[in-house]
Amino acid sequence: MIDLVNISIGNAAGYALLGYLVVFFGLVLLMCVIFVMGKIMHKEAPKAAPAAAAPAAAPAAAPASKADPAPGTAGDFKLYNTDPRDAAMVMAIVADSLGKPLNELRFISIREVK
Repeated sequence: MIDLVNISIGNAAGYALLGYLVVFFGLVLLMCVIFVMGKIMHKEAPKAAPAAAAPAAAPAAAPASKADPAPGTAGDFKLYNTDPRDAAMVMAIVADSLGKPLNELRFISIREVK
């Protein structure tokens, strides 16, 4: 029978080390399980055929005119009785709630309702 009341310093250190090893082994095991589950959940979908994405004989792109928006923008919009800062906040809130980037949304006009 082990006397846990009158334990020596060496035995206490051994038990503490054994406890630490068990905890760290459990943490490493949990880390491995999470890593494997992450790899399983984030498998990429098969990509489309490259021939379908880029046609062989694509016509040359027309030069951009002043009416064409810059790449990555959604064009112009009108503000009616609205501060541009407030309009920017409204657009950011809408993009965040939809979970889409701001450059994929098209705002036509923003009007303050009183």
